[in-house]
Amino acid sequence: MNYFVEGLQGSGKSSLARMIAEKKPEYVLKQEGDYSPVELAWCAYLNEDQYQKILKKYPEMRKEIEEKTYAEGEKKIVCYTKIRTDNHGFYQDLEQYEIYNNRVSWEEFQDIVLSRYRNWNQDGMIFECSLFQNTVEDMILFRNALDDEIVAFYRKVREALEGKEYRIVLLKAEDVRGNLAVIRKERSDEQGNELWFPMMMQYFNECPHAKARGLEGEEALIRHFIHRQELELKLCEEVFPDKYIVLTSKKYTEKDIQNIINEY
Repeated sequence: MNYFVEGLQGSGKSSLARMIAEKKPEYVLKQEGDYSPVELAWCAYLNEDQYQKILKKYPEMRKEIEEKTYAEGEKKIVCYTKIRTDNHGFYQDLEQYEIYNNRVSWEEFQDIVLSRYRNWNQDGMIFECSLFQNTVEDMILFRNALDDEIVAFYRKVREALEGKEYRIVLLKAEDVRGNLAVIRKERSDEQGNELWFPMMMQYFNECPHAKARGLEGEEALIRHFIHRQELELKLCEEVFPDKYIVLTSKKYTEKDIQNIINEY
């Protein structure tokens, strides 16, 4: 059995994934930025030439880069956000080699995502936001995909996952606005300066989806999150009807988690 823990930013995915991992110590937990067999969030996806150019540009970091690099056929996957450096240019350079935010063609994106789900053959895994969040955000915000197009794509995902044992644990936020307020406070420095929210706002305001519709600001972001949550619930109901469990964000209990563990 495997678990995909999903939900909006601030819904508590990291905490829930860790709680399941504590109850299933024999399982492997994969969070954003980790090297994962199914997802590439916060990782650079390079060919050999691109990889060698990065090593040449940052010779003083070669050891750290190599330690966080994984080979998959002709590709190199660099978990660059796991590397600590004061050189912010390094992160900007590696970010350009991510597959999300319309950085690769739609055809290539589909091929990469579906082939990783198809080729994954491990068991006993817990994945944090490795099924919906980054792919759905890419399709809505950067490819202007309609809901029906996203549902159609996830039917292909379901086919790619055929034969694998997994459950989707979806955290549903009852108060999206309130959750956003909590995460803004949690992701601030000791002086109360917000670190995450300004970047999130810039990310949203500058995406093709927002620009094409004249959207901007916190209210537009909240409407987007509400829509995304509704869409992810729809994906569960229409594409994965036998594979999902919904928990209420911030309100689930130890017993709820134990029931999931016991049942699956």
